[in-house]
Amino acid sequence: MLSKRVIPCLDVRNGRLTKGIKFVGNEDIGDPVESARRYYEDGADEIVFYDITASAEARGIFLDVVERVAEQIFIPFSVGGGISTVAQMREVLLAGAEKVSVNSAAVKNPRLISDGAEAFGSQAIVVGMDTLAVTADKNIPSGYEIVVHGGRKHTGLDAVVWAGQCQELGAGELCVNSIDADGTRDGYELILIKAVSQAVSIPVIASGGAGDPVHMYEAVSKGGASAALIASIVHYGRYSIRDCKKYMASQGAKVRLTW
Repeated sequence: MLSKRVIPCLDVRNGRLTKGIKFVGNEDIGDPVESARRYYEDGADEIVFYDITASAEARGIFLDVVERVAEQIFIPFSVGGGISTVAQMREVLLAGAEKVSVNSAAVKNPRLISDGAEAFGSQAIVVGMDTLAVTADKNIPSGYEIVVHGGRKHTGLDAVVWAGQCQELGAGELCVNSIDADGTRDGYELILIKAVSQAVSIPVIASGGAGDPVHMYEAVSKGGASAALIASIVHYGRYSIRDCKKYMASQGAKVRLTW
């Protein structure tokens, strides 16, 4: 059985690390390069970097920040935000990332997933899925809708259906984020995570809502996720990555311990 991963998420705006709740009220909380280095040294399995306003501002990612982070860490590094072409994927990978994450652009142009997988391999293509809980109906039977542009635009796409389509197109991994849970520290949207995990055979990263190591354990045990994405829980010093991994291991989850 593969180890379950713990992945700190760096939301970056204007070159600075930021964090909000349910995608609003973002505040500056530090230097993303320093944070990435600290999390790497503390035992993170991967680092995820999101340029959170790149899509809305119709611009490319701040590649200089990507390059600086890549120089400081020696674990897999995924980058997303504003990536809408294979050429931009190539730029990000050449800047030092191992994976690229596409979200809004993939919904608009699903072929971006297949083109990226063909060019760089499925292992390099992560599809980010931002979701909102809605009333289930024939169009959105799961009760979770895909939203894009930082949660600003509804798509009418069912999250579980979209997950299956992404896998068929060649995505190597899915990062499933609940905007309703994002930043609340009340736990992941386990019903959503479980539904997606059961619908696909590729790895699923649970995102949005971690406030305690028990939430991370629940995501990989009850939710079936391959990894737990975390932000506030470590950004504000409530727990270290070591604390989180020690708890998960104590409950029987297989995690990579490096100390």
